[in-house]
Amino acid sequence: MQEEVSHTDRLGQAVKIGDEVRILQVTIAPDVEDDEREMFEYMVGAISEIERFDEAGRAWVTMWWNTDEGTATTSIGLTPQQMEKKAPVAC
Repeated sequence: MQEEVSHTDRLGQAVKIGDEVRILQVTIAPDVEDDEREMFEYMVGAISEIERFDEAGRAWVTMWWNTDEGTATTSIGLTPQQMEKKAPVAC
């Protein structure tokens, strides 16, 4: 039997796959090319859906971009301090 792991955002709110989170900050490796670095930096402040959690507990999100060459994607793993759960919209 597999134990269920709970994941949280920077405020301690529970998050799960499918939840939308605001990206507060990203960690970019120093050897990332400038055009890729820009894509990661543009993610800050955006809302994205959690797709999965990795073994380290990072929440993986992806953003889609329209470029001159077509569509591109950027995926990044976020720690709890790098995201905040989006409040549900009241009907």
